[in-house]
Amino acid sequence: MFRWIADHRRKKILEKDFPAEWRLTLQKHVLHYLFLNDEERIHLEQLVQVFAEEKIFTGCNGLEVTDEIRVVISAEACMLLLGLPHDLYRNLHTIFVYPSTVVVPEARQSMFSTAPFLVRSEVAISGQAFKRGPVILVWDAVKKGARHPENGHNVVYHEFSHILDMLDGHADGVPALHDKKSYESWSRVCSREFNSLIEKSQKGKPTFLDPYGATNEAEFFAVATEYFFDKPLKMKKNHKELYDILAGFYNQDTAAREKNHRLK
Repeated sequence: MFRWIADHRRKKILEKDFPAEWRLTLQKHVLHYLFLNDEERIHLEQLVQVFAEEKIFTGCNGLEVTDEIRVVISAEACMLLLGLPHDLYRNLHTIFVYPSTVVVPEARQSMFSTAPFLVRSEVAISGQAFKRGPVILVWDAVKKGARHPENGHNVVYHEFSHILDMLDGHADGVPALHDKKSYESWSRVCSREFNSLIEKSQKGKPTFLDPYGATNEAEFFAVATEYFFDKPLKMKKNHKELYDILAGFYNQDTAAREKNHRLK
């Protein structure tokens, strides 16, 4: 019953034309939108229409949520879903958007805790995701990532890949895959790449992926996702098995997409 209501509501949303000003926003502010073929653009626009309508965007620290903010964040979040069976991040309802870097307050330990550290230092973040929401995003970082994928840093891709990872209840760097063989391949390839990143990072050697991906398996998946969308040609050239694993999960050939865009 509730699924029918959702589907009916979404059909009503999609009866409206995609706003022309939203399309201009995508063309101007989301470079990867320009990489898509006509079919993919139509699909993305449909996802954006529903996502922007269903999710609650809340501005923080005086930020006013504009259509530009809603559309850019929606488009980047939905870019991950273009090839996936999905329910638009079903466990997520609210997105908090800050104008600039957020500093997470220090966490004081309970007097009953047995952990060795008493205080966690304040940490500046550009995004954060929780299993059932919210997602926290910094607008300055969102804008930069959307316009400059060549940097390999996209806070929306990063945080929403965490949401995909946690749909099965665990933030372990292994999203819900298609079959047993997929899990076996994922474990083999990602374990090797993750351990290699740890080893090189500890020795101060240069790495293709951001060393932050060596933090844990969940961060490895999030960082790898950023690079799969932002630097796919280099990933396919230098880490082909990792690229193939991600292409199989997302059901997108981002390297071919970027190559075709360059040839235009």
